Amino acid sequence: MIANQDAVASTYARGMDQQQRRERLGNNIKMRRVEAGLTMRRFAQMAGTSHNYLWEVKRGGVSVGFDLLCKFADALGVPVGDLIDF
Repeated sequence: MIANQDAVASTYARGMDQQQRRERLGNNIKMRRVEAGLTMRRFAQMAGTSHNYLWEVKRGGVSVGFDLLCKFADALGVPVGDLIDF
């Protein structure tokens, strides 16, 4: 196994399951949205989704696809990596 693969493997060995990762993503998005001074409705408009869907993201109820993750990052003006850094 190469060094980079070891780093990735150790990241996933921290014991977070899929639900916990989705919840962390939702919390990261919410934190950035609040920091940006955006309401949920305004942010949803900017990202091209509904505020109901954002609520599901926040609580970890849905798995966010890459394209929508990129839209979230663009609307917040942050790199995608900042949203998934956990």
